[in-house]
Amino acid sequence: MSCYCLRRPLRVHGLKTLYQYLKIYFAWGRHHWRRLIRWVILLIRPWKYYRGQHLNSLLSGGNRIEVINLNIRPRINRWTIARRNLNFATDIKSSLVQPHFVVAGSGVNQPIESMPGINRQSVDVLCETIAGDMALGITAHMLFAVVDHHDKDSTASKASLPDMPLQQAITRLRQEYGGEIVIMTDVCLCTATDHGHCGIVHNHEIDNDLTIPELCKIALSHASAGADYISASDMMDGRVKAIRNTLEEAGFTSTGILSYSVKYASAFYGPFRDAASSSPTFGDRGSHQMDIRSGYDEAILEAVSDESEGADIIMIKPAMTYLDVVRQVADAVTRPVAVYNVSGEYSMVMASTSEEQSTASLVREIFHSFKRAGADIIVSYHARATIAGNWLD
Repeated sequence: MSCYCLRRPLRVHGLKTLYQYLKIYFAWGRHHWRRLIRWVILLIRPWKYYRGQHLNSLLSGGNRIEVINLNIRPRINRWTIARRNLNFATDIKSSLVQPHFVVAGSGVNQPIESMPGINRQSVDVLCETIAGDMALGITAHMLFAVVDHHDKDSTASKASLPDMPLQQAITRLRQEYGGEIVIMTDVCLCTATDHGHCGIVHNHEIDNDLTIPELCKIALSHASAGADYISASDMMDGRVKAIRNTLEEAGFTSTGILSYSVKYASAFYGPFRDAASSSPTFGDRGSHQMDIRSGYDEAILEAVSDESEGADIIMIKPAMTYLDVVRQVADAVTRPVAVYNVSGEYSMVMASTSEEQSTASLVREIFHSFKRAGADIIVSYHARATIAGNWLD
C-alpha cells in the first residue's frame, strides 16, 4: 500500500474519519518512527493552515497585522531611553526611583513630620522639584495622590477623573520631558476612599472582584495622561491581567505595569499612611496583603502569577526585612525586580543620626544589600539626597 495519500494535508471530518486514518496508517507502518513523525506533521498541517487564515483575517492597511490583547510585551521596558536606563542599569544611581506626594492647590510644599526631607506638594511645586531631580540625573519618579477629604467616597470614584492633581502632574511632566523621564503612578483605592481600604468594601469585607473595575478606571486615566508604568499596589487577585486587558483594548500598548506582587502586611508603612492620609478607619489589610510569616512559595506564586498576567516589573515591599525573598523572586522571574525602601525604613535611618556622613554610610550599605539580593530597581525616599550628596562614591 502506498502512503502517498497520507502526504496530503489531512482533513478530519469526525472521529470516524480519524479512526480510519489511524487504522490504515498503523497497520502499515506501526514500527517505523519516521512514519510516526510524518503522521504528527500531518496532524499539525491543518492547524498551520487555520493559523495562516486567522492571521490573514487580521491583515489591514497593507502588511500591518493588528495584534490584540498581548499579555507580555518585552518592548515596553525598552520603549524610551529613560526606561532602558532604569531597567537595565548596572549601577545603583541609574536604578533609583524618587517617590513624590501630590496634593491639590497651588504653591503647596508641606513637610511630612514623620518623614524628614519629604513634602506633600501641589503640581506646580512638584514640577519644580522634579526639574531639580532631573538636573541631578534622577530620571525615574513615582507619584502618589493625596486626595482631599471632601473628594473621598466609598468607591474612590474621583480617583479616575482627568482633572485630579495626579493626572495633571503626569500630563505636565510628559509634556516637559517626553521620553527622558519615567513616570510611575500609584494605582490603589486607599488614598481616595473614605474608609481607607484598598478595595470596595461589601458586607464589611474587601470585595476583590468589585474592586478590579475601579482599579482599571484609574489605570486608564493615568495611561491617558501619559504614565510610563501603572504601579498596581492594591494586591487584589487578577488585577494585573485586568489592567493589561484594559490598556490593550484602549490602545495603550506601550504603557507598562509595575506590580506590587509581593507586598507584605508590614508595620513599616506607618509614615506613608500619615503622608498619604490612607490609614484604614477600621480593620486592617491582612486579607489581601501577604502575611509576614509566609514562606517563599507564596511569594514566588504571587510574582510568577503577576508575570504571567502581564506585569513588566515585579515589586517586593518592604525591602530591608525581606532580602531573602528578593533573592528567591529574582531567581524565579524573568522581568526586572524592584524593591521599595519604604517609609518606615527611611524614617528609621533618619532618626538614627543627624550627621550626613553617617546617614550616607547607612544608605550606601542598604542600597548595596538590595543590589546583592537581586534588585534591578530601587524605589527610595533617599534617592535625591544620595545623588545630591554623592553618597555612592
